[in-house]
Amino acid sequence: MKKFLATSLVASVLVVPTVVGAEGLQSGKLTKASSEPAASIVKEYVEGKGDFSVQDVQKDGSSHIVRLQQEVDGVPVFGSVVVGNVAKDGTLKAIVNDAVKVKGKPGLDKKIAISEKKALKLYKKSIKATEFEVAPTSELVVYPVKDDAVYAYKITSTVLAGDEPSRWTYFIDANSGKVINKYDQLAHAKPVTTITGTTTVGSGTTVLGTSATFNTTKNGSYYYLQDSTRGKGISTYDAKNRTSLPGSLWADADNVLNATYDRAAVSAQVNAVKTYDFYKNTYGRNSYDNAGAALNSTVHYSSRYNNAFWDGSKMVYGDGDGSTFTYLSGALDVVAHELTHAVTEYTAGLVYQNESGAINEAVSDIMGTVAEYSVGSNFDWLVGEDIYTPGVSGDALRSMSNPAAYGDPDHYSKRYTGTADNGGVHTNSGIVNKAAYLLGNGGTHYGVTVPGVGVPKLGAIYYRALNVYLTPTSNFSYLRAAVVQSAKDLYGSSSAEAAAAAKSFDAVGVY
Repeated sequence: MKKFLATSLVASVLVVPTVVGAEGLQSGKLTKASSEPAASIVKEYVEGKGDFSVQDVQKDGSSHIVRLQQEVDGVPVFGSVVVGNVAKDGTLKAIVNDAVKVKGKPGLDKKIAISEKKALKLYKKSIKATEFEVAPTSELVVYPVKDDAVYAYKITSTVLAGDEPSRWTYFIDANSGKVINKYDQLAHAKPVTTITGTTTVGSGTTVLGTSATFNTTKNGSYYYLQDSTRGKGISTYDAKNRTSLPGSLWADADNVLNATYDRAAVSAQVNAVKTYDFYKNTYGRNSYDNAGAALNSTVHYSSRYNNAFWDGSKMVYGDGDGSTFTYLSGALDVVAHELTHAVTEYTAGLVYQNESGAINEAVSDIMGTVAEYSVGSNFDWLVGEDIYTPGVSGDALRSMSNPAAYGDPDHYSKRYTGTADNGGVHTNSGIVNKAAYLLGNGGTHYGVTVPGVGVPKLGAIYYRALNVYLTPTSNFSYLRAAVVQSAKDLYGSSSAEAAAAAKSFDAVGVY
């Protein structure tokens, strides 16, 4: 169980989207000044690459960040996104162009022979599930594959029955009915309920044995673990060692939660609040969707469950078996790691396979570590050390400073190339983690010396890369370009930070 903290643990890699003709990240003064809307400027720049719809336009200081979705006759091309950074004077100063050449591909000439209803039947048969937490939903997409492209149904559901919760996402060829690709990524669970009442301050003991205070909501004769002062609320629920979610909103009679059973709930609530505050106060991000989405947690999930996961609407924590793990809500870096998966879902949308999946995992490790530095009390470059093997001191799930200590590669030449673990999403994250450690802390690796810029700047650079430049199918080379460009945006094109960002990837063999 050393490879945990995932949106998915089940590995199944068939065909990965192939980005044909993508140009990566370009920067400089790419266009002349213009008075046209930012979205029009970006669209004109990629004209001839295909048709695009505007996904999002965000104000970014004096610039605008434009995100376009490529389409074919109104059908989205999976993983094909264009991101443009348009300066105040209307010049395009940076662009990530993942547009692919799909028009005219022979696969798109084939008629759609499989109905959505039939595709859903094939999906249910494949995953062998009859009970769903969230029923399967389907979307028709254009799926690039090798030198071709086909119409496919992207189908996803949430299943809690069985040994392990899952969210299987399948791509089913709309012509042949064959499964093109599949990966497991937990999804949305049913909505949770909230209460109204008076905000009060409760106290309690965390999993680590420390004292804490936190906002609660008083309703009638009970105090509930619901903080209504942040976003749309931060709440904790009790699954009572069952697998039905979300469970019951945590209630207490005296607003003092010091019992052993209370500790998992206290930690979940306190660490969720700290993570919310970290993103809000450091980056101005209002919850994972940047619109104040409620942060809900469920503790005491299942029996002796050695894992934690983000299911699309809430965090879910097992109690651990007492040997491999203790209560998993006890570690701030674990909570921030999982909630960063949610941030990733609402920003770059990194596909949870191969290099994009390893970036997904590494960014969660990085932001979990930065959160521990910013709002925690026991900063280090380890991941999950507070809750892993409680009877053994000094060990952890992963190390950012020395990934090899836990069997993970610290250089691209040592990367895992198999299909297990969704193509090594946890294993190969060690390469990015090492680069991030070198950027934040400094050091010499494989003969390359990297001057450290400090943990806060490390976080700012990677958060910007995630929020602005990364796209669903970004690989390690794209990550390098995104991180370096983010450092240039924040600190200047010729800054020491930008130079250090480039050196950090030199040190791990990513170019």
